[in-house]
Amino acid sequence: MTSKRLMRAGLAIGLITSLHLALSQVTLAQQAPTAAPQGSPQAGRGGGRGAVDSRVQQRTYTFADTNEQIPYAVFVSSKVTRDRKNPLIVALHGLGGNQDTMMRESLRTVELAEQGGYILVTPMGYNCGGWNGIPAGARGGGRGPAATAAPAAPRGGAPQAGAPQTGAPATAAGAPQRGAGAGRGGRGGGLACAGGGTAVTEAAKVRELSEKDVMTVLAMMRKEFNVDERRTYLMGHSMGGSGTLYLGAKHASVWAAVAAIAPPGALGAGSADGLAAARMPVFVVQGDMDTAVPVEGTRRYIERLKELNANYEYLEIPGADHSITGIPEIYSFFAKHTKPAQ
Repeated sequence: MTSKRLMRAGLAIGLITSLHLALSQVTLAQQAPTAAPQGSPQAGRGGGRGAVDSRVQQRTYTFADTNEQIPYAVFVSSKVTRDRKNPLIVALHGLGGNQDTMMRESLRTVELAEQGGYILVTPMGYNCGGWNGIPAGARGGGRGPAATAAPAAPRGGAPQAGAPQTGAPATAAGAPQRGAGAGRGGRGGGLACAGGGTAVTEAAKVRELSEKDVMTVLAMMRKEFNVDERRTYLMGHSMGGSGTLYLGAKHASVWAAVAAIAPPGALGAGSADGLAAARMPVFVVQGDMDTAVPVEGTRRYIERLKELNANYEYLEIPGADHSITGIPEIYSFFAKHTKPAQ
């Protein structure tokens, strides 16, 4: 064969090989799963912030008030049985979150629930910005509209990480949670929600429905499982933290203890007084570098609990931001508290 023929044959073989590789790549691309957009329900089912524990059940129910399908998530420890009463934790997400926010593997909420024998349920709260029933414009600390700022305290007096405190210096009054949609209800003030109700958008009504969704999901858990009414707990982060303080005081007869992580201090709706009056065990976690919910507001709330001689513990974590922190300490706190028999 001449050199020219050899060159032509080599070129032909090369073109065939290239075409085969290209077609193979197209086929593989068509077979590969498409990554879900960041923040979609498929992106780790947790707003793109981490995978949801695979043991979590995804559920919906028909919300009678709006005839909508509202999502919620449930984890049931392998230690839960029908022949004895089992502890239950209701966990509330922050602004812009959903029923999966508090179920992420990285938080260890599910693993700790498994170890402790808990049923763990995370309601949607109607939608991502429902505020769990807190009235719009409500103020915290129990001081009412005429509340004034307490004297500032030195930053050097912050408690050490990992040690629950029984008081903290009061500082300037806290500000509401910052960011788009803070305090506006509806669809979280324009935040993108993964699931939840859309039929109602009027802020005050959304807040009412948010509380009703939480309490409806609690009722469903009590009907489905043999729930221990003396070991039923409420916890939440950010908006859900304020919701925890508000619902903890409003429905004090329901809970054995409550725990709030970085709750916007100005949205407590006077809950400190109600919690103290009910002798409700309260655990509050706050990072001192939180720019979304400044530590000063939480310190002021704690100072009010201290004034009222409330049953509380406070964990302030130096260097921590607005992340969900203190989960192991919250579970330890819950394990110490059982509601007295009636």
